[in-house]
Amino acid sequence: MSKYILGISAFYHDAAAAIIKDNEIIAAAQEERFTRKKHDPRFPFNAINYCLAEAFIESEDIDMVVFYDHPLLTFDRLIKNFASAGQAGYSTFEKAMNSSVGIKWWVDDYVQRALGSLGKEGKVFYCNHHMSHAASAFYPSPFSDAAIVTIDGVGEWQTTTLGFGKGENIEILSEINYPHSLGLLYSAFTYYCGFKINSGEYKLMGLAPYGQPIYADKIKDHLIDIKPDGSYRLDMSYFAYIESNTTINQKFEDLFGAPSRKPESQITKKEMDLAASIQLVTEEVVLKLVAHLKARTGSSNLCMAGGVALNCVANGKILQSKIFENIWIQPAAGDAGGSLGAALFAAHHHYHLKKANLGANSDLQKGSYLGPSYSSSEIQAFLDRHKYKYKKFDTVAERNDSLAKDLGSGKILGYFDGRMEFGPRSLGARSIIGDARSKNMQSQMNLKIKFRESFRPFAPAVLAEDVADYFEINTESPYMLLVAPIVKSRRLAVEGNNSEDMISIINQERSDVPAITHVDFSARIQTVHEQTNPEFYGLISAFKAHTGSSVLVNTSFNVRGEPIVCSPKDAYLCFMRTDIDVLVLGNFILYKGDQTPLEKDGDWQSEYELD
Repeated sequence: MSKYILGISAFYHDAAAAIIKDNEIIAAAQEERFTRKKHDPRFPFNAINYCLAEAFIESEDIDMVVFYDHPLLTFDRLIKNFASAGQAGYSTFEKAMNSSVGIKWWVDDYVQRALGSLGKEGKVFYCNHHMSHAASAFYPSPFSDAAIVTIDGVGEWQTTTLGFGKGENIEILSEINYPHSLGLLYSAFTYYCGFKINSGEYKLMGLAPYGQPIYADKIKDHLIDIKPDGSYRLDMSYFAYIESNTTINQKFEDLFGAPSRKPESQITKKEMDLAASIQLVTEEVVLKLVAHLKARTGSSNLCMAGGVALNCVANGKILQSKIFENIWIQPAAGDAGGSLGAALFAAHHHYHLKKANLGANSDLQKGSYLGPSYSSSEIQAFLDRHKYKYKKFDTVAERNDSLAKDLGSGKILGYFDGRMEFGPRSLGARSIIGDARSKNMQSQMNLKIKFRESFRPFAPAVLAEDVADYFEINTESPYMLLVAPIVKSRRLAVEGNNSEDMISIINQERSDVPAITHVDFSARIQTVHEQTNPEFYGLISAFKAHTGSSVLVNTSFNVRGEPIVCSPKDAYLCFMRTDIDVLVLGNFILYKGDQTPLEKDGDWQSEYELD
């Protein structure tokens, strides 16, 4: 008889729910998409209700509920952290006990409120945080065996684990524990450079190519001691997170000769160089860890999860190193993916389900299209109810032909079609799309649509069979988690980047697809496959037929500080509040010039906290 298992992550950041039926992933979604609060940590009532609806079951049909973290172990860390810090750490301890950690003691009560009776099992189970990450990476992967690396800020005690998966079993071989954390080290520089922790790490990674790693030796001499096997220790005298609610202290600032950059202030050459330096150090640690794990396991395959696994530049360096033949990274690598991992771990270790036997180019993640979808009749009812003007196409092929012409003429699309993505990346279901050949596309999208910093790069979506025509990569990258260089034949000569004027650097054309070519001639690649998203694949194919180019800009359908859109209403509001030209809702197309401006929209940007 089939087993339904619900996984839940909550109470830190990126709360989510996932449901599986035996080995099949039925649904998964972050709570933020429903509440419209970015990184929403609250118990995922909305995501749970969605998962039950998608599975067509009632709460009593659930065989097991699994939480992605073990509150008792987290409490143990807090007590010992408090004992180590003494009275200076009381405020940190009090805050933790009054917020997320204190709430975790009541997970059973929250589940009862969400589901009522739990039916057959009648209780909630807990999975250790890093095991949830490891399971989320290994079990959906194509591999029968794999080395497993999980790296994040902290989960209970662990911050880095090295493991090995084979069949239905996962074994943790070694670990690094709090307070020594590569994730927290990277976050310290995120904070020091004036960005927001737990969301600004993407910015720091994107900023790194503008700088030179002139502080890398200083970081290794003072902040982190890296061993040949990749294990490491931090010098905690430079950090404040043990005894306070801040990340760094005065000694850290003195080491780099200045206070932290104020958020939203001008970014200088120093921040560029700091970003380049911590990125290089992070890559060194990760490469040494995976090389050690390769020697220890002998596996040809690597699986990765944890927040640091979203560092696609470091992932690209692993790929280029050829330490492993094959790499698979959980697209929801952060805490949201822990909900899926917890459910998968329970399926294989409690019910002893066998790991699915997959082909080399297949996985169980379904393209990560695991969120809600809306039928044509639901979309039309929404449009008609509000009297929005639209054009309906009878076939996807006709729609794509029309959209290809719009893209070729420079229009920007808000693209909403199929099931929403699970994880932080838009993958062609909730995306903003543009022509990668346009030299003005990056600045236009950043400043007039995303309302974010102009230096942030955009990713290309490319037909999988054409990827080698544009990028130096010989593997698939369906989840936008690998960075690779633009092929040399497409590059243009540019002046040096050693300048204080970031705008002059940004505005240089570097290739014949300038909108997705970063300052170091790299790109964060999404290979688009017909079998996982035939509609988006068809759109790029139509664009290729119309223009000869099979690359489009693909960025998330939202503005800065807003979660990715979930519903037709979310999509329409984002469309009308920005310079997006065309809104695609399934087979319905809306043009900006045909719409009536929004009434009484006011200061809508204040609804979203800056990331």
